[in-house]
Amino acid sequence: MTTNSKPTKSKSSKSIAAVSEAPTATPDSTPIPALPGHTTFRTARERMALGQARRKQMKRLAHALWSAKDRKRDPLDLLRKSTQGRVPKLVALKNERMACSPFGYFRGAVPVMAYDLSLIPNTGLLTQLCGDAHVRNLGAYAGPDGRLVFDINDFDETLVAPFEWDVKRMATSLILAGREAAVGNPHCREAAAAFLARYRRMMHLFATMPVLEVARYQVHRLGEVGPVSAILLAAKRSTPLTSLASLTQRIPAHPQQRIFNHNPPVLERITGKEADQIVASLVPYAETLLPERRRFLAQYRVVDVAFKVVGTGSVGLRDYCVYLEGNGRKDPLFIQIKEEAVSAYAPYVTRNALKTYHQGRRVVEGERSMQLQSDPFLGWTKIEGRDYLVRQLNDHKGSLDMATLKPSGLMEYASVCGELLARGHARGGDCALLAGYIGNSERFDEAILQFASTYADQTERDHAQLVKSLKAKA
Repeated sequence: MTTNSKPTKSKSSKSIAAVSEAPTATPDSTPIPALPGHTTFRTARERMALGQARRKQMKRLAHALWSAKDRKRDPLDLLRKSTQGRVPKLVALKNERMACSPFGYFRGAVPVMAYDLSLIPNTGLLTQLCGDAHVRNLGAYAGPDGRLVFDINDFDETLVAPFEWDVKRMATSLILAGREAAVGNPHCREAAAAFLARYRRMMHLFATMPVLEVARYQVHRLGEVGPVSAILLAAKRSTPLTSLASLTQRIPAHPQQRIFNHNPPVLERITGKEADQIVASLVPYAETLLPERRRFLAQYRVVDVAFKVVGTGSVGLRDYCVYLEGNGRKDPLFIQIKEEAVSAYAPYVTRNALKTYHQGRRVVEGERSMQLQSDPFLGWTKIEGRDYLVRQLNDHKGSLDMATLKPSGLMEYASVCGELLARGHARGGDCALLAGYIGNSERFDEAILQFASTYADQTERDHAQLVKSLKAKA
């Protein structure tokens, strides 16, 4: 897959895929066989050299360049287009959440940044992207063995695309998050620099590690990182029983029974044929699970169904919550059935199949590719022609509390962001190619940092434009 944006001109204009297909020979000139479905085998050292050669197509310093003057489309128009097909009455709520702060705007403006990134050259070095890489899209959740996991945990925009798109978005998010937390701008830049340095060093480490060690790599210092430790503590307390208490209420006439709270528009009970459709969608969903997990799901019965508003960028998409009960009233399970639209990056890549592919499956496969452990009930389904992701809701989940960020905590957290994003990209792409391109110097870091500072400033201006337009309509 390549992107529509053209790389800088050079004598070496072949794509990475084309270069990788060149034959490789052993010392006795006997071709090395490749596994079925793979191109000719290359060593990590050879792939690093290919990555380094990619600098001829796009210099590392070129990543610093971006200007709003290159825009041919207005950000507000891009945002309006992205709301097509959403629940109309919730579009105002999405805008309201985006208007709260520049970082809030950034969270909901993936379509704008995807467009902006498409205007500038890219490396053509592809990996599985998170797509919406920002500081609050890392968090805690319960793994298949019940232990808490801390990782990237939002993949609505995931797809295969140039690796630097994720890096640029995460670096920008650190600057905006720091500003929102009233951390001084120099500290915000230091945090983004710490993220980039960690990402670079980890990518080089992964390029030299045994393949299965990369696949199994865990970050063992998470409990020592202040902001992450706080997230894990909050997640430990966020059990299915706490969700039962916060999301449901007793029926006065039947005190032993519970139903969802009715708190529109954030949480609204659904009954009748609509509820039946939601429940029926769990049948094809179960087929996307591993057989043993399917058997566990079959031991639960549906109690109630609701429509739930979540996040910022997802507001307006259809999101349902199913309350199930297993071995008695103290064994609740909450399943989220979340509508998935086409990734905001899809218009800027040449894989047209992305638009016809099941969007829930796209998210699941991207998530499984990048995460060390995924939700055991992760799957997908379809309702009235719309694609949905299915997963557990609020099972030991927790994310960053922006109000608690201090300069030292932001630095620590930024380093973790670098390590986890590098691991995700190493799992979903070729870490040797990426390490070869990035290099050991700080040249790539400095360019991305300059981009992130420029784009954070532009995000603040775009946010102000949104606020002004909303006031004009009021």
